[in-house]
Amino acid sequence: MIVSWPGRLSWRRIAATRRRTRSGVTTVTDVFGLSHKESGSGDGVNPVQPVRHEQVVFCTDERSGLYAIIAIYSTALGPGLGGTRFYPYESEQAALADVLNLSRAMAYKNALAGLDHGGGKAVIIGDPSADKSEALLRAYGRFVQSLGGRYYTACDVGTYSEDMDVVARECSYVTGRTPAHGGAGDSSILTAFGVFQGMRAAADHMYGTSSLSGRRVGVEGVGKVGRRLVDHLIADDAEVVVCDVDERAVEWVRQRHPAVEVVPDAATLAASDIDVYAPCALGGALDDETVPRLKAKIICGGANNQLAHPGVEKQLAERGVLYAPDYVVNSGGVIQVADEIGGFDMERARARAAMIFDTTRRIFRSAEEEGVPPAVAADRLAERRMSEIGRLRGIWLRR
Repeated sequence: MIVSWPGRLSWRRIAATRRRTRSGVTTVTDVFGLSHKESGSGDGVNPVQPVRHEQVVFCTDERSGLYAIIAIYSTALGPGLGGTRFYPYESEQAALADVLNLSRAMAYKNALAGLDHGGGKAVIIGDPSADKSEALLRAYGRFVQSLGGRYYTACDVGTYSEDMDVVARECSYVTGRTPAHGGAGDSSILTAFGVFQGMRAAADHMYGTSSLSGRRVGVEGVGKVGRRLVDHLIADDAEVVVCDVDERAVEWVRQRHPAVEVVPDAATLAASDIDVYAPCALGGALDDETVPRLKAKIICGGANNQLAHPGVEKQLAERGVLYAPDYVVNSGGVIQVADEIGGFDMERARARAAMIFDTTRRIFRSAEEEGVPPAVAADRLAERRMSEIGRLRGIWLRR
């Protein structure tokens, strides 16, 4: 793993160490003392997976208050592509854990979406409502530019298309911009559409029909993606139950769809009498406490890294719960912003996002044929594409 430390950090602070365990697995203890093999964030963010990223960059600009981490998991299929999350992490360890997991998920997501992009992600540590500024965003853009095109950034939690317009004033490798600047706009449009297609595929596999009509669907988190997913579900005549920590988001949905039922929290929703559970908030929704309480037979949502730790996918399979891998069904957003790089066309991007239905069905079939959970089948398909296409980089072409 290559770790870059631009900015004014001292060598004392950035010193990294490697140690070899008795099993022979090398672990990296980073600048925060976090083991990339063994540690987790301890605050609801997924534990760091035992992987090796190509590059991790720590970015600081003291005057603007910028502290960001950019992680590039793989460029086997092309430059890394993934959004920038602006979030008030409780610790630097939590931020690092999140960006490592998210960038890995982006590599798999882009592979299964058929994109010629690898996996990358960035996090900015702070409260976007208080800390976001033009100077901070432009400083961040300069760090992305310094990577020379190895990473394309876009929107994520806490960032919007308007923010990407500001970042783009210092950087050429930005997508997810506003339509006024030639961009695709809000990527949650096709993210929600793709999740709905994955849910239709899961219903087809479980019930023999792709319609959600009459099914009771619980949506955890009705932010940018969740609220649009509710629109699709209501249009398909599903019964919808929602929850969100933000009362304003709940009220927005309630005013738009008065028939939607509201429950107080995620724990109540997960234990509700629902057919489909759709996690659309932050990661780690499916853990050892939640899974045993689930009554839903299908899980399909827009949140990233829904499985709190390896092994949860087996627990779900043992309980007869059909899990639609998150990075498969929520890839509509990255399909949308990737299309923008070559000149955006919504019809073309939407048609590609509609293929999430077929991809999800293919994964369910592969899982049954191989006798593995759908998450394992999805990983294998993604890894196969990264290996087969990535190897072509060895064939030299004149540029």
